[in-house]
Amino acid sequence: MNPRYQDVTESLRTAYDGAVEHRDRTEKAPWKITERAGFLRRLRDEGCQRLLELGAGTGQDSVFFAGQGLQVVATDLSPKMVACCREKGLDARVMDLLHLDFPAESFDAVYALNCLLHVPNADLPAAGEVIASVLRPGGLFFLGVYGHDVAEEGPFEDGIHHPPRFFSWRTDEQIQQFARQRFDIVDFHVVAPQRQHFQSLTLRR
Repeated sequence: MNPRYQDVTESLRTAYDGAVEHRDRTEKAPWKITERAGFLRRLRDEGCQRLLELGAGTGQDSVFFAGQGLQVVATDLSPKMVACCREKGLDARVMDLLHLDFPAESFDAVYALNCLLHVPNADLPAAGEVIASVLRPGGLFFLGVYGHDVAEEGPFEDGIHHPPRFFSWRTDEQIQQFARQRFDIVDFHVVAPQRQHFQSLTLRR
């Protein structure tokens, strides 16, 4: 039986609720800072002003984008992560990927770093549809996820998050095929820090 997003959200919420302090004090890797800066350049080049972050965690990236003059709304599945974001002065809301409670075409851009990797393949097309619906025509979507050479889905134990979080690792071909269902691919490249396989996509509605 294929897993569904509704079956994994509660365990994800519990895992992230319990990891706020750890994640907030973890220093962001230099390659992630480089990816974020690259997306900011595109946003500036195209005059984007209103940004939605999905899976904002403790708000490190949302704080960065807000500090660059963008109007940012941060969302996360975890109420405790959202509370942490609000303590930093962010407009932060508890929402999941399949139920974004915003009017159509509300944002110039969407930023999702290591967020959609928690969405099972069975629900990934629906997530793409929802994200596209809140983007204005021509809006930009940064999609960054860890992938694998071989696709697989299931819980991943890292000794930090409890219970183990659900992951869906996709091949480069699979993630691009998903992206093309709703978006044009502006850029795709792979970052491979410390034997990881990070898929970086900049997409346009």
